[in-house]
Amino acid sequence: MLGLFRRDRSITRIAIDPPAALPGRAGLAVVLIVRNEERHIAEWLRFHAIAGAAHFIVYDNGCTDGTIAVLRGVLPPARLTLIPWNQKFRDARAGAEIHNQVLAYAHATRNFGGRFRWMTYLDVDEFLVPVAAASLPEALAALRDCACISLPWHMFGRNGHAAPPEGGVIANYTRRNPDPMGAARGLRNFKMIVDPCAVTALRVHSVETGGRTDTCNDAGRRFSEAGRDSPAFYSAARIQLNHYYTRSDAELRAKITRGPNLTTPGADHLRRVMRKVAAIEAGEIEDRTALEFLRRRGVAAGDLLRSDGDGSLFRRLEEIGEDVPILPAGM
Repeated sequence: MLGLFRRDRSITRIAIDPPAALPGRAGLAVVLIVRNEERHIAEWLRFHAIAGAAHFIVYDNGCTDGTIAVLRGVLPPARLTLIPWNQKFRDARAGAEIHNQVLAYAHATRNFGGRFRWMTYLDVDEFLVPVAAASLPEALAALRDCACISLPWHMFGRNGHAAPPEGGVIANYTRRNPDPMGAARGLRNFKMIVDPCAVTALRVHSVETGGRTDTCNDAGRRFSEAGRDSPAFYSAARIQLNHYYTRSDAELRAKITRGPNLTTPGADHLRRVMRKVAAIEAGEIEDRTALEFLRRRGVAAGDLLRSDGDGSLFRRLEEIGEDVPILPAGM
């Protein structure tokens, strides 16, 4: 009970004034808050670059490994904005912790959103996969009237891997929970793609636009925030959100030790995580949507793990044919 009380004493919704749309705004910006993901960050970056992300706004949440060096080695400087973000803030009067991840999302939206047509907020274990289109901007073209698009998690488990396998995440983790809209506790959740110039408030898993909480699915149908949890909301015809929640068992154990984004008692965190894992791995199905996307683009999954010294993977971004705004150097 005490753990529940502590979790409630936190600020998890932040309201903002929307940024003004700048002339020529275009492209999809990906916002990431990251801590110690050296093993996986290159694959994640290259996948989303091939999928059409124009720019990566990365918040360094106290990395002590080689994550930042990999970021700078993989991304051309014009595609990366890197911000130190190792902090915990509290309301001085009430003592409520301000959710550091939500704070990063609000900062990115307000300070950089005016340059981009679309913005999304991801973790390194989440991949946005174009299901039929050649890119995310192409998939989003039919959704231009939607200010907020909610994408349900497709939750992937350990795939039998005790230790991190060679060959990366996408090739090795192809089994997931069969029902993204199921009732299993902790499995049904969403990340959003938004028009940043319409955003008025943010949480980790919901965004308000124009002062409203309604949202579209990826078919363009509009639902209330409560209606988003109904089976009728489900659609992954254009964009599928893969959440590689566990990766290997060893990485899962390290994730549990590392702890959540909010200060939470260890026993509570362990119990919640293992409950999710059991639900994910009950009745798994094979899902190769991400591998199929790479095949359509002529890229092998192993290519995402190799050095891109000639810049060929990032030239694929230009093949999409959309002008992308570049943030000033040093921002």
